[in-house]
Parts: sequence; C-alpha cells; structure tokens
Amino acid sequence: MPPMMITLKHGHPWKVTPAEAVGIQERLRQLVVAHDGLAGVRAVAGLDVGIREGRARAALVVLSYPALERLGEAVAERPVEFPYVPGLLTFREGPVALEALERLATPWDVLLCDGQGYAHPRRLGIASHLGVLLDRPSVGCAKSRLVGSHGEVGDEPGSWAELVDRGEVVGAALRTRRGVKPVFVSVGHRIDLAGAIELVLACTRNRRLPEPARLAHQLASGGAK
Repeated sequence: MPPMMITLKHGHPWKVTPAEAVGIQERLRQLVVAHDGLAGVRAVAGLDVGIREGRARAALVVLSYPALERLGEAVAERPVEFPYVPGLLTFREGPVALEALERLATPWDVLLCDGQGYAHPRRLGIASHLGVLLDRPSVGCAKSRLVGSHGEVGDEPGSWAELVDRGEVVGAALRTRRGVKPVFVSVGHRIDLAGAIELVLACTRNRRLPEPARLAHQLASGGAK
C-alpha cells in the first residue's frame, strides 16, 4: 500500500531557538483538547523515537484494537538538528516522527506515544504536540515521571493514582503489571484521562509497556523493555 497522506492542522517551523520553541509550546498548549473517549477506535499506532550518535530514528507500529494484531509499521531516520534541552525534546524528535507518519501506509485512529502528553512543564509533551499538529487523538505513556507527584499505587494491574503538578491533575501513575514500576499516562489530544488509562490497559499484555509502544521501541532501537 502507498503511504497515507498526513495533514498538519497547526504547522510551525522546527529550526528555531530554544526560546522560540518555548513560545511555540505556550501557543500550542492552548489548543489541547482533553475530552472524548475511545468510541470508534479500531487501530492504535505506537510511536517511539531513539537517538544515537546524532541521528534520530522514529518507529511506528500499528496494532488492531482491541485484538492487538500487527497491521503495519514504518521507520524514518534523520540527523538531529535541535540541542538537548529538558522539556523541549519534541523539537529533537518531532520532525523524524512526522516523517515516519508520512511513510506509514496503515490507517490508525489513535497515536500512543512512548513519552509525555499533558504531564509536561508546559503541558505539551510529544503526544500532545503531535496530536495538536495533526488534530488526531493521542496518548502519552512514559516510562518515567517528568513533573508532579502522586500517592501510593496499588500493586494490582489497573491500580493508579493521580499525578498532580502545581495543584493540577496532569496524568496518572498506572500499574500495568504486578511487581514492576508504574508507567505515567497522560492526555495527548482529543481524549480524556479515563480514556487514556483505558487504552493503555487494553493494549498491555503481561508487560510493563503497552504493546504498540513496546513494539515501536524495539523497532526504533533494536532493544526490548
């Protein structure tokens, strides 16, 4: 199948200074939609971006939902052109992620990113950033916490606690597997937190990470987590 066309509803330049990047985030975060659920979701695209020796490699793996059968994949690689600045990682990873999306020939309904969404200092991690640019549903599922704090999370899979930053609920610390650390789930765009948690749990199969993100990580880096 030929690659699908993607349309950016809210484009912006990527070759910018860190100060300009912050300004872009401040503008785009006003466009995040934190509602809607999972009605009509039939395919989930997992996204991960790995960086090695100055090059970024983005991988997408599309699985059917909820059966989680592999439907398609795409990979893109290009030089990194933005410096490492905490909170601005999307400016390193976004261009190659969009290139991989342009190469993807498989339809998808929601983008599940190995990274942050709303749980970000300026409420615009990669899941929210790409979701807003594409105006498509997206979810962030990160392996580590970037902002906020949370209470105790029960050991039963499905247990979760609110992730709170500066008095605002920005996501959830979610137990996906007994005996392992929780993942950090947050709204990306056009989905609410309950729907984001539901999606991550439905996509998890006896692993810490949901399958679309886990398989995308393997494709991006050649490793397994």
